Amino acid sequence: MPEYLAPGVYIEEFESGVRPIEGVGTSTLGILGRTERGPVEPRLVTSFPQFQRLYGSYMKNSQTAYAVEGFFKNGGSRCYVGRIASKEDKTSELELPSPGNTPVLRIKAIGPGAWGDRLAVAIKKAGSIEVSSPPVETDLFRIEIGYFKTGDLQQDPTRSEVYDDLVLSKESPDSIEKAINDISAFVKVEVLGNPGDRPDNTNGWLSFAASPPLTDTDPDISDYEGREIEDGKRSGLRGFEQIDEIALVCAPNQNLDKDDNLTMANQVADKLISHCEKMNTRFAILAFDEKSVPIATLKKRPRPSQYAAVYFPWIYILDPVTQVPKLITPVGHIAGIYARSDNERGVHKAPANEVVKGAAKLEFQLVRAEQASLNPRGINVIRSFEGRGIRVWGARTMATNSLWKYINVRRLFIFLEHSIFNGTQWVVFEPNDEKLWARVSATITAFLTTVWRNGALMGNTPDQAFYVKADRSTMSQDDILNGRLIVEIGVAPVRPAEFVIFRITQMTGEPQ
Repeated sequence: MPEYLAPGVYIEEFESGVRPIEGVGTSTLGILGRTERGPVEPRLVTSFPQFQRLYGSYMKNSQTAYAVEGFFKNGGSRCYVGRIASKEDKTSELELPSPGNTPVLRIKAIGPGAWGDRLAVAIKKAGSIEVSSPPVETDLFRIEIGYFKTGDLQQDPTRSEVYDDLVLSKESPDSIEKAINDISAFVKVEVLGNPGDRPDNTNGWLSFAASPPLTDTDPDISDYEGREIEDGKRSGLRGFEQIDEIALVCAPNQNLDKDDNLTMANQVADKLISHCEKMNTRFAILAFDEKSVPIATLKKRPRPSQYAAVYFPWIYILDPVTQVPKLITPVGHIAGIYARSDNERGVHKAPANEVVKGAAKLEFQLVRAEQASLNPRGINVIRSFEGRGIRVWGARTMATNSLWKYINVRRLFIFLEHSIFNGTQWVVFEPNDEKLWARVSATITAFLTTVWRNGALMGNTPDQAFYVKADRSTMSQDDILNGRLIVEIGVAPVRPAEFVIFRITQMTGEPQ
């Protein structure tokens, strides 16, 4: 309580009973896969050109770039990329000496792999020195970083970066570490020298190439699970655990021309499901491998889970590299459809009866009779309809519990639970009495009323759509004494009109 010691007028601020709960995002994707280059800790990209700048472009033995492009093409806007590289892969690096031949700067590729051997750097005079008259002696310098896709330094680099007017001093605002680290798409730097030192000018490009040259190793399932890297950063699914806003996850199948890689794809799918079940805040999008044949071999689907959905068949796109049709997994395109549906209608709308943008044709053309045997098993079919294009024609999870049969119901509850969790952190350690119970109830009721008004819940009134209860009926005296505040919430989610039935009869034409 404030103290009032001197006579006068006092103004006090106080909080109202209700604190707003902000709905969490539902459409941010986390995608795992091999890329041409880049860091292995997850990074956010918000467009396909940004992905290309950091991770490179299309690869012959990986579908990650195609999946990311499909995500953005179908309405996605935020994607965390978890590059998969083998723990056995080495990272290219280069040490640069001062004019006195003392090492003053270490430059490392931002991620492991043989791609780092195609990097090169050049140290030149700073731009401010070149234009000064008369020339002045200074510790400023310019660094150019080039990526040579062919490894031939006589050609122009495929991509390059230039950083000018830099110094080695870590404390200076012009520090090379501040200018490059976490900004460059290729390297990170470590200063070895002292303030006032500078790296010696190079005569042209200085290659990172190691001797013998680096080689890439195929990743195993532990690389998808992830590991500690440095400075608290993690790779793979362990890296995704550190990112709260991820709501969808997928991993485009890689190198499915070998049986051992088919086994790997199944293992990765299982890890994605386990990850989503552990986190309780995200949903996995899966697909069968390209060797599947309708009905005959679609028996080994991923294990049942209410936190995942599986799609079939694969889709053909026009390959931007070869300009011929290419068969790819649909998971990236489907994730984009989830995002598009969420943004246009809301997470309560089933992400189905939606056009797959960028799909030229399907691996298999399925008809209604074939889908009739797949749909009850939780296999979501992508079908082609004359005059209506290629559409997602299924909205089921892989759950065995019918309460969680539909994707939108499961994802609506993820949205509600995550939003309420984030929006009620202020409650912890508050006095656990009737006043707090009333405030918490009012806060959640206000949030659910907004959700109901947006069409996510059944009922003509809020009372029909949900209830919130926090009183002596939800908590015993023992709960209160042990610091437990228990709130019971019930909601009536909307379910998709999966089967639309018109019953038509013949009339005689006589008055009824």
